[in-house]
Amino acid sequence: MTETQTKPSRIEVSVERQIATIALNRPQVRNAIDDEMRGELIAALDRIAADAAIRAVIVTGRGTGFCAGGDISGMQRRLQAPASEVAFNGWRRQQHIHHLIATLHDLPKPTIAAVNGAAAGLGCDLALCCDFIVASESASLTMSYVLRGLIPDGGGMYFLPRRVGLARAKELIFTGRRVLPDEALRIGLVDRVARSETLLADAQTWAEELGRGAATAIALSKSILNQTFELTAEQAFGLGSQAQGICYTTREHQEAVAAFLSRRAGSAKDQPG
Repeated sequence: MTETQTKPSRIEVSVERQIATIALNRPQVRNAIDDEMRGELIAALDRIAADAAIRAVIVTGRGTGFCAGGDISGMQRRLQAPASEVAFNGWRRQQHIHHLIATLHDLPKPTIAAVNGAAAGLGCDLALCCDFIVASESASLTMSYVLRGLIPDGGGMYFLPRRVGLARAKELIFTGRRVLPDEALRIGLVDRVARSETLLADAQTWAEELGRGAATAIALSKSILNQTFELTAEQAFGLGSQAQGICYTTREHQEAVAAFLSRRAGSAKDQPG
């Protein structure tokens, strides 16, 4: 009789104080993303999006790396396919990658990438599509696609110019060079730098702060902010009006107004007559 071995999960999800932490769990390959990991990530994000008790999300990596990008062995297998199939197989893979990036980018909760080591290629894109990035002192970020004869395919050509400006984004993509934490902070590639030993604790504290507000208002604000650079002022105002109409109906708004009026009434009673 043979024993059935359970295949280890490629990601680990934990929830503490209403903050979900997603840890990429292929440390032996610096958390390179293969098809199975991508599927597990999408499924986890869908569950988190539907869980009202979760207020914010942290994405990090196990081991010494955040994410080395796409799995090179997978690239090799794709190139071994018949020439007539390479292009379509690549197109189909792109759809899956874009589904993952869009799912994380559009998640209706604040997201933080806690970059604990190298974030390269698709790993860098994964960090960039989060709302915020906090990097450890041992982190590095690189748009390494050009070193593999590729273009950024995980949203980097959309997200990177919005963080560092167009000319800087071109320079980082054309060279594929590594950016260390001090420079990354200076050019706006990351938002904060933390000591390696406190990275997750610092990210947890920040996530709690970001997720403390009304969940509906945060989700609606994020959905509009994510589109801001593509909208006219009139379109942004229109979406804002619709979102505010929804907020007016929420329990969160009604309770906040009632609490404010109650405090003001109590303060008035304390004034001398």
